[in-house]
Amino acid sequence: MQRLCNAKIVATLGPASADRATIEALVKAGADVFRLNFSHGTHADHKARLDTIRAIEGDLGRPIGVLLDLQGPKLRVGTFANGPVKLVEGAKFRLDLDREKPGDAARAPLPHPEIFAALTPGAELLLDDGRLRLRVVTSGPDSAETVVVNGGMLSDRKGVNVPGVVLPLSALTAKDRADLEYGLALGVDWIALSFVQRASDITEIKDIVRGRAGIVAKLEKPAAIESLDAILAETDAVMVARGDLGVEMPAEQVPAIQKRIVRGCRRLGKPVIVATQMLESMVAAPVPTRAEASDVATAIYDGADAVMLSAESASGKYPVESVAMMHAIIAQTEADSYYRDAIDAGHTPSGKNVPDAIGWAARSVAGLLDVAAMVAYTSSGASALRMARERPRAPIFGMTPKRATARRLALVWGISPVLCHDVMDVTEMTEVAVQAVRKLEYVQQGESIVIAAGMPFGTAGTTNLLRIAQID
Repeated sequence: MQRLCNAKIVATLGPASADRATIEALVKAGADVFRLNFSHGTHADHKARLDTIRAIEGDLGRPIGVLLDLQGPKLRVGTFANGPVKLVEGAKFRLDLDREKPGDAARAPLPHPEIFAALTPGAELLLDDGRLRLRVVTSGPDSAETVVVNGGMLSDRKGVNVPGVVLPLSALTAKDRADLEYGLALGVDWIALSFVQRASDITEIKDIVRGRAGIVAKLEKPAAIESLDAILAETDAVMVARGDLGVEMPAEQVPAIQKRIVRGCRRLGKPVIVATQMLESMVAAPVPTRAEASDVATAIYDGADAVMLSAESASGKYPVESVAMMHAIIAQTEADSYYRDAIDAGHTPSGKNVPDAIGWAARSVAGLLDVAAMVAYTSSGASALRMARERPRAPIFGMTPKRATARRLALVWGISPVLCHDVMDVTEMTEVAVQAVRKLEYVQQGESIVIAAGMPFGTAGTTNLLRIAQID
């Protein structure tokens, strides 16, 4: 069972999509990667869903990726003595570390010393997804006096965002570390790190993961955008997490930031996921708004590797319909004559190194000879990533003897991952590639395919070989 679209779909699993029949229906509707959101559910819940995914993968014969999304540090106010309070514009409001004393209309506990350590007069705090806004007047190590800029009702444990401030805390909490070790033991393929502020956050988690999974940096903080180039250089992939990003930055800036991130990832050949509220209305309705359909299509025209569903597939009324709709939008967009113009317009020059040169040459040969398919024979996935970076017209088959590599490639633009046995030489490599594309019915007699690989075989990161083979 092979995918026909270039862009991939990441679907979040949850209460609405926990049983085998629904998960299998999601795969058949177009899901390529499943997101396990560790902000919700138990370890047992996630294990059951992953076991189901692996069983379906075996039955359908198609590698399926699994992404573990870590919760990250959640900054929240404490509780209130008599229920929700109303903050009035212009009123004073105090925040402090005294979690034992419930809040009222004049103060609230904020049990996060890291926030007070970073606050300065003039800084702003956003409460309850940005619905309320406070401006700091004075601050100290254990408290801050603020004035209410935008008022409203505030209740227990609402979230706090501190835009424009780099907070002195790790992106990995104790809960995240436990979840990370559990997920790695289960064999997840990708780890999404929340609350990334700087490249060192990625280095920290990579030191723990040690190559057992790919790292996805969730970009949802203004500090991350300021350190974008350094983060892109360090991470394996990126998620444009537009929910929190839209809270901490003016909404009108988010589209340009999204395009900037997608361009940066395409330039480096690293997978990029566009996420949050893509088909939000389908949580409760069987069809999306026209604006949502346009939003998905825009990400596809820009050349994003994947688009993601959150509540739509996890807790909404129409999980399968949401995936099917997203797949239909992708297919329609990629069939548009303007799509190729848009993809080519976003292409950037290749790096001056052998792997990038092979990827560029493969794309050039494929375009000149109008080949039927392109094959990247890969151990680590590097050959396939360099080929996908070029966004060629021909379908790409990422052939690998490693199941973990095949599953990771399920996230990457244009690649159909295929498991195969180890090959010993170029002749065997060519025979295996030809047999595979023949079996998948992508080629006919007399057509050609382009094969990229690395020698010596089985050695990661050695893309240095390009071969053209004709189908006899």
